[in-house]
Amino acid sequence: MSKQIKKVVLAYSGGLDTSIILKWLQDEYGCEVVTFTADIGQGEEVEPARAKAQALGVKQIFIEDLREEFARDYVFPMFRANAVYEGEYLLGTSIARPLIAKRLVKIADQTGADAVSHGATGKGNDQVRFELGAYALKPDIHVIAPWREWDLNSREKLLAYAEHHGIPIEQKRGGKSPYSMDANLLHISYEGGILEDPWAEPEPDMWRWSVAPEQAPDQATYIELSYRNGDIVAIDGEQLTPAQIMINLNQLGGANGIGRDDIVENRYVGMKSRGCYETPAGTIMLKAHRAIESITLDREVAHLKDELMPRYATLIYNGYWWSPERRMLQQMIDASQTVVNGRVRLKLYKGNVTVVGRTSESNSLFDASIATFEDDEGAYDQQDAEGFIKLNALRLRIAARLQRK
Repeated sequence: MSKQIKKVVLAYSGGLDTSIILKWLQDEYGCEVVTFTADIGQGEEVEPARAKAQALGVKQIFIEDLREEFARDYVFPMFRANAVYEGEYLLGTSIARPLIAKRLVKIADQTGADAVSHGATGKGNDQVRFELGAYALKPDIHVIAPWREWDLNSREKLLAYAEHHGIPIEQKRGGKSPYSMDANLLHISYEGGILEDPWAEPEPDMWRWSVAPEQAPDQATYIELSYRNGDIVAIDGEQLTPAQIMINLNQLGGANGIGRDDIVENRYVGMKSRGCYETPAGTIMLKAHRAIESITLDREVAHLKDELMPRYATLIYNGYWWSPERRMLQQMIDASQTVVNGRVRLKLYKGNVTVVGRTSESNSLFDASIATFEDDEGAYDQQDAEGFIKLNALRLRIAARLQRK
């Protein structure tokens, strides 16, 4: 197999695991390794990955700022669908993988590489997401997943391999974090350590993006979000790009203790997994989007979207972003959003997001003259409700009569 692979593109973070993978690929496959490092808003400097890759003999190094593309083409379309997996998870890790897979394949084409590689383990969802994406975009691509091939299946073996091959081991002050973390513009996730016991409460100092709700300011923060075609385009009247919107909402939400979640979820590979997440911007975006849809979407359109949402969310969670069924659903969802225009006013207070106002000058279906409890001046004939109720009760009455017999 090693003779067949001449060049491989590695999704490279610059951390210990992917640095070991880089060296392992060079040794086991005898191939040239091209590294790809993406900035999708993880909040850490990505440029040091260049020096680390160079130190390991890499000649072709790709470092790309993908924050705007990530927000515009992946996160925003997903939030048009109000996607939530299993009622709680806002899909922060899941939605980043199709973009990384896309870039891996494109760089493979640019450099003439005949394989791509990633650092996802054989127990998790990410291996599925990376590889389904790669195969959907380049059917004949070869994928190398070191965690499914090597015997470096413990922290001790990884550290020993790094020491033997002279791979720098960075020790953070206070020791290594006990958690496995993943971050991007949408969220930061935590797994491992004490979180492997679903009864154990997360340690207070684990959280990085948000203050504890009980420590949030006593004064509420009010914000106004402007929508066009289902997407936020401004905060408090200031026009911003998708990435800028998410950065701002993360800061506002985090400062008010918003976005923390503790979940046990069902992985695609079959096991249950406990993870904690901070998703300040996503929590605000979901609440606000449902609010603007509540006055602009037709009832049956809104209900149909809600019925389809779990399927859409599962497709993203399981790695099927590039599938024909997800694309089909996206076209329908996007078509529904042409009327989702207007403004939403929110109150952020001690971990809560409360909708306190919503308006749409051009697309509101809310008619105060009909909905009022005051005199509607003939806009709605309440006597019409009697026939409506009797027609809808007909089957119930027939069944009841039969039961009595």
